[in-house]
Amino acid sequence: MTSYDATAMRRFAHDALAACGLAPDRAAVVGDVLLEGDLLGHTTHGLALLAPYAEELLAGRMAATGEPMVLSDRGAAIAWDGMRLPGPWLVHKGIELASVRAEQYGTATLAIGRSHHIAALAAYLEPTARAGKMLLILSSDPGVAAVAPFGGKTPVFTPNPIAAGWPTEGDPVLLDISTSLTTMGMVGRQHRAGGQLPHPWLIDSEGRATTNPAAVAAGGKGALLPIGGLEAGHKGYALGLMVEAMTSALAGSGRGGMPDSWGASVMIQVIDPDAFGGGAAFAAETQAVAQACRAATPIDAARPVRMPGEAALARKARQLAEGVELHEGIAPALDALARKLGLAMPAA
Repeated sequence: MTSYDATAMRRFAHDALAACGLAPDRAAVVGDVLLEGDLLGHTTHGLALLAPYAEELLAGRMAATGEPMVLSDRGAAIAWDGMRLPGPWLVHKGIELASVRAEQYGTATLAIGRSHHIAALAAYLEPTARAGKMLLILSSDPGVAAVAPFGGKTPVFTPNPIAAGWPTEGDPVLLDISTSLTTMGMVGRQHRAGGQLPHPWLIDSEGRATTNPAAVAAGGKGALLPIGGLEAGHKGYALGLMVEAMTSALAGSGRGGMPDSWGASVMIQVIDPDAFGGGAAFAAETQAVAQACRAATPIDAARPVRMPGEAALARKARQLAEGVELHEGIAPALDALARKLGLAMPAA
């Protein structure tokens, strides 16, 4: 990996997106979300997406201007048509609205259909959790079929990630997991590098488990396996179905309409613990559970138990101080984008 000053890379992302037609405030939000992905270690869903997002904007497949259409608003339950607007900006705007509504109603849920791609879900969690609220984000891409249902070998839906962040008396807990064993981003990266996946997370066209990304990438007829794999994949399959229901189905627009464009259906929910047992009691309880987990005797003494998000927050702090590390292949794509837009690529 090659390191770059985080502030310089943030500015470059803002400038590149603005050069592609986004207003400065929207470019700043999208650029910040992409950088946050890399800072937290989600290198397939961070600045690796900047050049593809720019291409989508320039081609008009991602809308640079406009507002989401309100389809329904009952105070604590809202639905938007995202109008193909930038996903990170829509999610940021949605979290702001849901946070205000949660203070009024205790909880607020927003479903967004026809959003563009929303990048790494983990990138949105920390501010809301540090503000004392719990945030859940679920996402699917109704235009892509990559994950096979348990017992089948035909891909039906996407990795359908689930993310959540909540406060403790210390650092917040941050989780971002796919309901499949891996992601299309990781499969594509390994295929381009001529490598293999570390475990048999895929099936080929005959339904046989494999580590070969070519089974799925570049026209392969295989599929990603749900969490649990061939043995216990009914668990990931069920979670993936739940995500489909809570995103596209709640938004009233998704896979059933057979879309063919890169995008997302999203559900955002904010919960205010003050409306339940109280914020202080919530944090005390989550802190007690976190302490019990960390105190558990480790299987390997060199690898003590940690909480979800703990390593990511430490990685973020280090990269802000020492430079953000871009995975091999990202910098060349950004350099090509800089030349295309007439911008200066930050120095390594």
